[in-house]
Amino acid sequence: MKKIILSLFFCTVALLHAEEETPPHAVDVAKLSEALGHLLGKNLESMGMHFDMAKVMQGMQDSYDGKEAPMTEQECVQALATAQEIAFKEAASENLKKAEEFLTQNSATQGITTLEAGKLQYTINQEGTGAEVQENDSPVIQYVGKLLDGAVFGASKEEEVVRLDETIPGFSKGLLGMKEGEKRTLYIHPDLGYGTHGALPPNSLLLFEIEVIQANAPHTEPQDALTPHSSNPEVAAPFAEPPVIR
Repeated sequence: MKKIILSLFFCTVALLHAEEETPPHAVDVAKLSEALGHLLGKNLESMGMHFDMAKVMQGMQDSYDGKEAPMTEQECVQALATAQEIAFKEAASENLKKAEEFLTQNSATQGITTLEAGKLQYTINQEGTGAEVQENDSPVIQYVGKLLDGAVFGASKEEEVVRLDETIPGFSKGLLGMKEGEKRTLYIHPDLGYGTHGALPPNSLLLFEIEVIQANAPHTEPQDALTPHSSNPEVAAPFAEPPVIR
């Protein structure tokens, strides 16, 4: 939790540092103040809580005026930690409910194949005609990872080699049997995805749109399997390590 408070501090320092590097006559104080507010707002949003912004602004003004805070720093940190833990658990519970309801309804949709009841489904968007992906293969693929609301959290920038033993269970199981040239959408329950780990919303249902370019890549450059070419360099989906979203 202290890291969150420090991040707010560093936002302020960054702007002040930028001001120092810019000739005084070129600084628009009003614009700089508004930009600082946006940065602080983004940090507050990333904490996963709903704040009373009027009170936040009042607290900032009171601090600027030298007035005493309603809590000590330690009390504030502890209260934030408690509130975030409650919000996290509520979000995890709600997202799990949404994921399971979606998978139940989706299972009755025409064209949906269930690999694991209530856990893993797929639909074929384009038939393939080449070799099939087998267990322990390292297929060459392209993919887009989405959340239930359609938000994209990761995507390959180019053709990418993945090792099935280094991906989340739902992804590796969903790839098995795909033919070269096939395009498939996977629907992955959080138990076979990232669960409550990583920076995605806890217990998120994952949707992966995948195209198999080659069923099994030559093993001349095994390091490729560990180097995702994501559109976001901080996102390593669908690899076993949870993605880091900022």
